[in-house]
Amino acid sequence: MDWWQALILGIVQGLTEFLPVSSSGHLEIGQALLGTSGEENLTFTVVLHVATVLSTLVVLWKEVAGLFKGTFTTLQWNAEKNYVALILLSCLPVFVVGVFFKDEVEAFFGNGLLLVGICLLITAFLLWLSEFLQKRMPAEGHEVGWKDALIIGCAQALAVLPGLSRSGSTIATGLLCGVKKEKVARFSFLMVLIPVLGEAFLETLDMLKGEVVVPAIGWLPLLIGFVAAFVTGCLACRFMLEVVRRQRLTYFAVYCLLIGVFAVVYGLR
Repeated sequence: MDWWQALILGIVQGLTEFLPVSSSGHLEIGQALLGTSGEENLTFTVVLHVATVLSTLVVLWKEVAGLFKGTFTTLQWNAEKNYVALILLSCLPVFVVGVFFKDEVEAFFGNGLLLVGICLLITAFLLWLSEFLQKRMPAEGHEVGWKDALIIGCAQALAVLPGLSRSGSTIATGLLCGVKKEKVARFSFLMVLIPVLGEAFLETLDMLKGEVVVPAIGWLPLLIGFVAAFVTGCLACRFMLEVVRRQRLTYFAVYCLLIGVFAVVYGLR
């Protein structure tokens, strides 16, 4: 992988991680169009995801610091401990998938764009459905509850498929559950921290064991991709928080529909 390819893919990852358009799907499309392939792709993808997780920490630093302080500075059960418990609960489904179905999930990547296109079409439908049904729900909404956290966590677990947007699936699911727009967006961005950091930790262990071939891609492309994903991720995270609060998700549904049709056609050719 050349440095300019890593730069493009890093920008793609950073811009699409927080937008409900599937970063994994766009990375698959980008790699197909750029002609990058090989066993180093999974390592590169994990590095990009770590970069966007760090961008989440930067943008939502006050929320993260408040949760950390409220959780570890007192023994009493409080709102911060309750919120952290909700995040941990939401991580259980993806933990089960990651532990017991890791090989099956990895098999979906790098096998053409047909599946990516189909999942993007599903993402488009979920976004449209959430927008359509939300108009018929109470306007005020509610905070994330235990049942909401588990259901949203199941949506995150299903979104391991390339093309099925994690942020799109979790935000749309939260909206369908009746959660407030701004609350479900922040919960969606915070709940991904633990799974991605956990995956990065396991990937690092594999590197130390020599099971992942880092020299095949080179450290310079990894660094360039990381920086590009981090910078664009900061911008996209701030933008998406405002979009969910003020704007519609219908526009993203239309985009996913168009790019999904393109991926299906490209995959069938």
